[in-house]
Amino acid sequence: MKNLSDVDFLIFDLGNVIIDIDYHHTFRLIKSKVPEQLHSRVDQFYVTDFHKAYEKGWIDSPTFRNEVRSYFEQSWSDQEVDELWNSLLGKIPPYRLDLVKKLRQTHQVGVLSNTNEIHIEGVYELLRNEFQADSFDPFFDRIFYSHEMGLAKPDVAIYEKMVEELGTSPERVLFFDDLLANVEGARKIGIHAVQVTGPQVLLDYFRHV
Repeated sequence: MKNLSDVDFLIFDLGNVIIDIDYHHTFRLIKSKVPEQLHSRVDQFYVTDFHKAYEKGWIDSPTFRNEVRSYFEQSWSDQEVDELWNSLLGKIPPYRLDLVKKLRQTHQVGVLSNTNEIHIEGVYELLRNEFQADSFDPFFDRIFYSHEMGLAKPDVAIYEKMVEELGTSPERVLFFDDLLANVEGARKIGIHAVQVTGPQVLLDYFRHV
């Protein structure tokens, strides 16, 4: 465990770290709406070039929606695409934001997330409904979204850019992410990174705070 006195910035991924997400729910939902012969496309959706481009902000939301319709050979409305795409979003357990608030008393706290415009709009709707906040600004000091940076995890370039913008050195950053590849990407430049494999990980890590 990294000594928190050696850390200036605590950086958190969003999915399954701050926000509960369920990819399998979305996969099942899409499969229920497309012919069986297209089900294999559902399983490959996240590795498509257009999804990766959208995650990096290289294409806009209208283009992404059109790519989704073409990929699944459907005539879904914009709203239907957005609802399907955001169906993976679950709850934001209040204890996680309470923990962030507590940590913020002694450290700078931030977000580094692979995300996109449609997801973030869905997340902000959750925040408005559950926490009366229009964004994460009231909770975090620094926010880094892949689609605004033009980069995505686990590419080391996104961590390097984050550290540069934080004005610190990698060893002064402690990063939490649910995906091992993203944790390893951060470690490549010297960031101390922890994989969040379940809801208890953060509580255990900060149990003495």
